[in-house]
Amino acid sequence: MEIRPFRPEDARHLPGLMHASIHALAARAYSPAQLAAWSPEPMPADTFLARARDGRDTFVATDDKGQPLGFIELEPSGHVDCFYCAPDAAGRGIGAALYAALERAAITRALPELHVDASEVARGFFLRRGFCQIARNTIRRHGAVLHNYTMTKTL
Repeated sequence: MEIRPFRPEDARHLPGLMHASIHALAARAYSPAQLAAWSPEPMPADTFLARARDGRDTFVATDDKGQPLGFIELEPSGHVDCFYCAPDAAGRGIGAALYAALERAAITRALPELHVDASEVARGFFLRRGFCQIARNTIRRHGAVLHNYTMTKTL
């Protein structure tokens, strides 16, 4: 596995990976209706590419053939945005490696803290990495009610 910065060609693969991750991995904590509201279809590649160029850093984990296994995003404010692993790659340390790269980058940039709105599934991951839960949030999206957790970590 390699952790590397986002490349424009990743925009063809990462939206599908994200959509698949939501529907497979988040199904442990969210209903089918909630999953459909969260990600009704993969984000268009051009939309994903525009997001990747908005000042955020996106770190991508790839296999030995260069295929994406997961990704994580760090916004300039210290907000951890999208963080997804391919369903067949979950549980193999990919998320830990991606997060470690993100935290190193945040420390290099002298960010005072990280913050995230973590899903029910990601909440434990962030707690194990020293984040504190601040609030449980209710989100309405496409007619469904979902929840996540605002969490912070001082660096």
